Amino acid sequence: MYFQDDSQLYRVIGRNIKRYRTAAQLAQTQFADKLGISLSYLTKLESAKCDKSLSLSLLNHIANTLNIEITGFFEECD
Repeated sequence: MYFQDDSQLYRVIGRNIKRYRTAAQLAQTQFADKLGISLSYLTKLESAKCDKSLSLSLLNHIANTLNIEITGFFEECD
């Protein structure tokens, strides 16, 4: 997988966070509470125009909370 720039990487990750969260039938507020982050931060991460970076530690926590492989966040999806 190749990302042209950081913005593209963050958009793909954010889109996948939202996709997996909705598949798990979690509202943003529920999910933010489970993660211990603010709703506004989660909203920014999931935004189509996301340019917000996040730590690998948080990404790992998100993957564990959703019970998925961390690599799933890097897959391009439609």
